[in-house]
Amino acid sequence: MTKRAREAGRPTKPLVKVPMRIGPVDAPAIVGELRKMHEDAEDPDVERMPADDELFGALLYAEKHVQALRGQSSEVQRAAALKRVQLWEYLRERTDIHQVRAVDDARQAGAQWIELAPALAVGAPNAAYNKAKRLKAVELVDETPQAQPVRRTPEAVLKAERRLAREQAAERRAQEAARRRHELLVPVAARLVEQREFLQRDEDADYWLGEIEAVLPHCQTPLQMVSLERYLDAALRALSKLEKRTARSAALTEDASLALAAAVELQQRKDEHHGSDPAAETDQ
Repeated sequence: MTKRAREAGRPTKPLVKVPMRIGPVDAPAIVGELRKMHEDAEDPDVERMPADDELFGALLYAEKHVQALRGQSSEVQRAAALKRVQLWEYLRERTDIHQVRAVDDARQAGAQWIELAPALAVGAPNAAYNKAKRLKAVELVDETPQAQPVRRTPEAVLKAERRLAREQAAERRAQEAARRRHELLVPVAARLVEQREFLQRDEDADYWLGEIEAVLPHCQTPLQMVSLERYLDAALRALSKLEKRTARSAALTEDASLALAAAVELQQRKDEHHGSDPAAETDQ
């Protein structure tokens, strides 16, 4: 029987394969556990071991003083070595993140890719650009439900960056729309409360109009604005139900009608904005 020929590995396979990552860990706590192991082993130099938050120095110490654990059980020695492996992997992942930030700072300061090439240990500007993009993948996640890290290719990183830019632009638009709406919210709500006596009200509508009146003098923080918006929505729902029940407008005067119409229009703007789907935007 002829043996199936073994496929040659693709040089790009490490780049296109979604990487596994350790992710966040409590590194100082793990260093503290290593320190306790050395203390239990009566390591004579343990006082010289760097502080728990000095990860690199602590790992170098544990490596240099591994002989201090030789008198301990094999389980303790194995556990200490595994903790070092885990911490070095965590440090390696964090190094990528911090190097990316340094590259970004260098670029913002006007550094050209040809200047970054030797600092990134590559021989050409395009190689520096590609390496920086691959490093960038550490900070990005893809669009899968599990939000896996982005593949370490410049193309995948560029796609993720464009998606992130769209999401950030949508968030900025949403914040700006909320800011404009909040600028109108206080005067619209105040105008409605001023016309309170000229509105047809039941117990529910009267309650929410009272809540609006109580919060209006203190509306300054975003949380207070959200509360005011909720009270206004509740008041308008109550007035709408009342209109349906009585088959006539809740506004008894023209000024009250204008105040109510302005509040309803503001509410509709909010509903229209919430109904929009930023994710429907496409890559340009």
